[in-house]
Amino acid sequence: MENSAPTTPEHYLRYSDDVEQLQPDESATIDKVVASMARVNQAEFDKHRHATRDAHAKSHGMLVGTLTVYDNPPHLRQGLFREPGVYPIVVRFSSAPSGIHSDRVPSPKGMAIKVIGVAGRKLLAGREDETTQDFLLVNSPVIPFGHIAAYWNMQQTLEKHADDSETAQRAVATLAKGAATALHAVGLTNPTLDALGAAHHHILGETFHSMAALRFGEHIAKISAAPLSPSARALTGQVYDPSNAPSIVRDQVVAFFGQQGAEYELRAQLCTDLASMPVEDASVVWPESRSPHQPIGKISFLPQNAYSPARRVYGDDVLSFNPWHCLPEHRPLGSIMRVRVKAYETSSAYRHAMNVRPRLEPRSLADIPD
Repeated sequence: MENSAPTTPEHYLRYSDDVEQLQPDESATIDKVVASMARVNQAEFDKHRHATRDAHAKSHGMLVGTLTVYDNPPHLRQGLFREPGVYPIVVRFSSAPSGIHSDRVPSPKGMAIKVIGVAGRKLLAGREDETTQDFLLVNSPVIPFGHIAAYWNMQQTLEKHADDSETAQRAVATLAKGAATALHAVGLTNPTLDALGAAHHHILGETFHSMAALRFGEHIAKISAAPLSPSARALTGQVYDPSNAPSIVRDQVVAFFGQQGAEYELRAQLCTDLASMPVEDASVVWPESRSPHQPIGKISFLPQNAYSPARRVYGDDVLSFNPWHCLPEHRPLGSIMRVRVKAYETSSAYRHAMNVRPRLEPRSLADIPD
């Protein structure tokens, strides 16, 4: 049985630059990953004559709302969360693959958050003076391929099978789910198989995670957003049949927000030690017995049209999200995060150039189409 540990503020690990360790041949491996992603991007463009993201290409809703930062205790008063306040936000829900696939194919889901009105210089080159801050979350606590070498192996497989039929993709997901179930039965886990075989659960009832670590001011943390309002919590674990609805996830988001709003709680899980809560391997679940998720703010959405044509184009073709578009106090950590800065920027540049769309950062919610 795992021993629990006290999580009073003095037990949280202090951030320092040496919590990160460059991996062998990391720079060359990053270049290979980015080149592979670019080839997949170009193949998707040649198929659709429209450029999409190299990950989370298919959107399911674009929402506007607010982030209310709580009056946090001292150890959680870090970066954006230093002072209580309210910020406008725009959120894009999505599916993880690089292609636009039917919702019949199980896949991880994403929640990308752009906070507006954040003062301070940002880390992303060329975006230093913008007043936005991004958080990218997925409905899994880990990245199945949690370091750069494993990610390169996975990317080669994704490129090889990028053009597989929907039938083949569904077969892989079904086999993965069966394999994961068998492993769980004997007390073993494989997060890769779990992610591939993800069940068809209502996206709005999911809990979303940063998966990899980021700096949290004086500390190190993973960030998550969990359903808070009864309207969202009622959807947790709700299974749906996607057999006759290739865009059922979008349809569910639109139907829900056409009638009601929802709230999610933003949380931070602070690192207490690098042995059980590593930075360089994002496939490891940080045990809550070592450090619980602690509330730091609330995301609120009112009823709205979540997928108007104008919003879809704005979210898919104009906006970009990057975990490195952030305050220095929330710098992404680990080799998976280090590959993302170049991968995301390369994909964004290609997408905007091929679609002849400007890359804009909103200054207020008035910039977001209805």
